[in-house]
Amino acid sequence: MEWFVEESNGYGLMIKVKKKLYEHKGLQYIEIYETEFGKMLVLDGRIQLIEKFESSYHEMLVHVPMLTHPKPRKVLIIGGGDGGTAREVLKHEPDEIVMVEIDRNVVDACRKFIGVDKGALKDPHLTLLIEDGIEYVRSCKEKFDVLIVDGTDPSPASKSLFSEEFYSACARISDICSMQSQSPILQKREFQLILANTSPFAKRRVYLSYIPMYPGGMWSFLLAGDNLDASIDEIKKRFEEREIETEYYTPLLHLAAFTLPKWLEKIVNEYIK
Repeated sequence: MEWFVEESNGYGLMIKVKKKLYEHKGLQYIEIYETEFGKMLVLDGRIQLIEKFESSYHEMLVHVPMLTHPKPRKVLIIGGGDGGTAREVLKHEPDEIVMVEIDRNVVDACRKFIGVDKGALKDPHLTLLIEDGIEYVRSCKEKFDVLIVDGTDPSPASKSLFSEEFYSACARISDICSMQSQSPILQKREFQLILANTSPFAKRRVYLSYIPMYPGGMWSFLLAGDNLDASIDEIKKRFEEREIETEYYTPLLHLAAFTLPKWLEKIVNEYIK
């Protein structure tokens, strides 16, 4: 057996791999491995998912905004080529999902070698568009109940998804938006960039999840939009009425995720008043 090592900002993560299942160098460098924790997707040297741990990412990215909204019928996903986000959105039985992914090779490889989408990428309610997310939102004339940004770390393929222009367009076309916002411990600069550039949204709140496959384990998300004030009773009721089944997410965890450590609160309060 060999080890896959991801290094970033003085920190390293080692995963024992059984074998490499796929490799492709195109718009992004795609690698897929078989590990003791299931299949692992790596893009440009950064771990994107490991099957055993992916629920703590996808479920928190999706169910927090979807249950904050009283009736999410129309959903836009930017990124999310592995299909995990689409899988979780479909649990809410929306009328329509539009998914905009820049790299067709990621979609095809994940469907063939990983399968965490569990058929979501072929669901009739989902329309898959292969194009740049910023170009799509820039020219979009439609309005979405929920918009979910499931992107990678900043890279040549995704750096436009961290711009103020992108977030401004997202705010214009959605009621509620969620996005992953990097590690506030080991990627503080990227985290602060997102806080600074998401100012076009009327309201913003940071929340956390524990994701062992990402740098430091503590991972942040941003919930943004016009109305983020759903009570715990409303969230519990929606969760039960929609009959959502999860591995990680619960309504109580939803509430707890917004309780931040004091040091992190101080950083957030510099950008969100």
